[in-house]
Amino acid sequence: MIASDPGLLVVFWDGLVQFLANGLTGATWWQAMIAALVMTHITIASVTIYLHRHSAHRSLDLHPVVSHFFRFWLWMTTGMVTKEWTAIHRKHHAKCEHAGDPHSPVVFGIKKVFFEGSELYRAEAKNQETLDRYGHNTPDDWVERQIYTGRSRLGVSLMLILNVSLFGAIGLTVWAIQMAWIPITAAGIINGIGHWWGYRNFEAADASTNVSPWGILIGGEELHNNHHTYPTSAKLSVKPYEFDIGWMYISMLKSVGLATVKKLPPKMAFGAVKPVADEKTLEAIIANRYEVMAGYAREMRAACQRELEGLKARSADVGPLQVARRWLHRDHDKVPEALLPQLALARAEHPVLDKMVTMREELRALWSSTNATREQLATDLQAWCRRAEDSGIAALRDFSIRLRSAHA
Repeated sequence: MIASDPGLLVVFWDGLVQFLANGLTGATWWQAMIAALVMTHITIASVTIYLHRHSAHRSLDLHPVVSHFFRFWLWMTTGMVTKEWTAIHRKHHAKCEHAGDPHSPVVFGIKKVFFEGSELYRAEAKNQETLDRYGHNTPDDWVERQIYTGRSRLGVSLMLILNVSLFGAIGLTVWAIQMAWIPITAAGIINGIGHWWGYRNFEAADASTNVSPWGILIGGEELHNNHHTYPTSAKLSVKPYEFDIGWMYISMLKSVGLATVKKLPPKMAFGAVKPVADEKTLEAIIANRYEVMAGYAREMRAACQRELEGLKARSADVGPLQVARRWLHRDHDKVPEALLPQLALARAEHPVLDKMVTMREELRALWSSTNATREQLATDLQAWCRRAEDSGIAALRDFSIRLRSAHA
């Protein structure tokens, strides 16, 4: 009928053009972009709060209404299935930086993970052994089985229709931004850059780094070294200058009874200095070993700075020590092989630093030992403290005294 009536045809095409130009909301292009950023941020919050902290690590429990909202939103905006994401992430922690890690730049190279992280994810999602072994305690209700699982394209297609309906033709751009957001931020930046570049608060066993101390754009996941150090913690920030916006949202949900936090990063407690370190001291040190080693690293960096100032005062060559100071406090297997001769030279020329490196390894042996009894380890700790306080090195003496004030 429209085709036979030129007037109706004009009205139809005019209406279609107006719809594509304005959508149902009549939003301008910049308003549509703001909406896109808000929606992608909700997606990031859904990934970090629901998939990561709630499902994969069980660091918090969410109210069923909140949990299902996140599940539905992720199905619409990413097509991801909870069991697949959870299983792949758990396997990443279990195999981190070794063969079997689904997306490690140490294994695959940074370019592969950064640019093809989504492909690595999809390939691992097809591995039924991974899903069976690591995908336990994930949703298995009627909605998950009949709608979400196996129908990812339906979810993202509905999102496309919704975006075009709301914003018109520019809704295609909004949808494209949504579809690219997680592959770029999570698969590329966190899985790639977060194991390749950044700063480290803790000497975790893997190559994880904190990309930024302000976890806003990626919901707090920027604090990746903190997470790999304390993977079951619902809070990813640990330093006073760090901010985890995901934790802010969790705190808000907790305040209204929609979330229950199960675990947070441990915090070392200090009291009166004991005459000698005992088994309680040992227990506190082992439970907070990453914090202990982070404190020791600060002392080593300060000692390096004092040695550098001494070299500068004598107009001596500071080059080798400037290179070495970045690595002297690191575990031996984390130091690039090409730099090992420079570290050996720095230790040979600076007895204070050599002593501190040696004492660091002896301290680390307290929790690395697998066959010593608690009594023997407590005796070893007491001997370590005596050597540290008798070393003539102020930093070692002060560090040991502080250790003797630690308690569980």
